[in-house]
Amino acid sequence: MTEVERVREQLNNLGLHTMSGIFEKEAEKAAKSQMSYTAFLGRLADEEVVNKTDRSVNAHITKAHFPAIKTLESFDFGFQPSLPATQVKELAELGFMAQAYNVLFIGPPGSGKSHLSVSLGIKACSQRKRVLFAPAASLLDQLVAAAVSHTLQKTLELIGRLDLLIIDELGYMPIDSQRGNLFFQVVSRRYEKGSIILNTNKSFDHWGEMFGDDVIASAILDRLLHYCHIIPTSGPSYRIKDKIAKLKKND
Repeated sequence: MTEVERVREQLNNLGLHTMSGIFEKEAEKAAKSQMSYTAFLGRLADEEVVNKTDRSVNAHITKAHFPAIKTLESFDFGFQPSLPATQVKELAELGFMAQAYNVLFIGPPGSGKSHLSVSLGIKACSQRKRVLFAPAASLLDQLVAAAVSHTLQKTLELIGRLDLLIIDELGYMPIDSQRGNLFFQVVSRRYEKGSIILNTNKSFDHWGEMFGDDVIASAILDRLLHYCHIIPTSGPSYRIKDKIAKLKKND
């Protein structure tokens, strides 16, 4: 029996059938990308978790349009020690959603904002909550298209009925006055009714510049921050942490 066959048999004996089916292919990918052992194991565990959930939960995950499956368990808080790990783990209990509180992750690119927001979204889907993940630019483009096709109110109603709306990458693209107004309508529609998780690289004092209008920026912040958990993120890029670890190992 080869080593691959032995590992596959052991995984099947443990009931880890998804890992058994993908570990060989994923190991090849990991070797090519120089992924760490921890990240490789986390990837296998993520797939096993998803496939062990029932069809209803998987349907919620599919409808959420996550860019990738990320779990809180696979996030390396040790790499970002400035992050309030206890607070983030408390958010994973989803009490903030019951209170219609928002969550804002604020920090530079690569500091873990998207991973953490997706992981909270996955937790919500596991409770069969209606979740949507959308990059800010894509969401605003969709709203502009809805305005042109005279379906804006219907689109806003659908967004308003979500249990959780996750908006990613706010601040990476310029926002004109039309999109700023539409963003305000989204925030206003969900105010005190449904939670928003928002990821941004812009501190609050730059929001007037981001929206090109201090008044609309102030109105948006007023509603977002009234009931809100603010999580600052900082430190080196989480995306390249494995490469950094490899460089240190080779020094």
